[in-house]
Amino acid sequence: MTVTEVANRLVTLCREGKYEEVYQELYSPDCVSIEPQGAFIERAEGMVEMQKKGEAWNNMLQEMHGSSVGDPIIGEDHFACTMFLDCTFKNGHRSAETELCVYKVADGKVVEERFFYTPNPMES
Repeated sequence: MTVTEVANRLVTLCREGKYEEVYQELYSPDCVSIEPQGAFIERAEGMVEMQKKGEAWNNMLQEMHGSSVGDPIIGEDHFACTMFLDCTFKNGHRSAETELCVYKVADGKVVEERFFYTPNPMES
């Protein structure tokens, strides 16, 4: 897949809430996930760590109120999009934020994801 094809497919699947399919179909087994300093997990390497990170995040959630994904912007071997999440965590903290998501693609797979936002307290 080209970078544009990966970007469009990722955005489509995320808009449909099919995050497991995103990882299974579009990600390299050796991918790296990087969050900002102060995030609950700042770095995960490989699909096992990324799956644990996703499970931990889901376990902190009480309720999702809404989400959206912007159209991708393509640049050679990278693409970016915005993602908006409005959710309440189990600790009662409600967060509505838009983050910038940047993905690096090699050999038709996402090899790195990097998220830019200001972390909020999300203790479960």
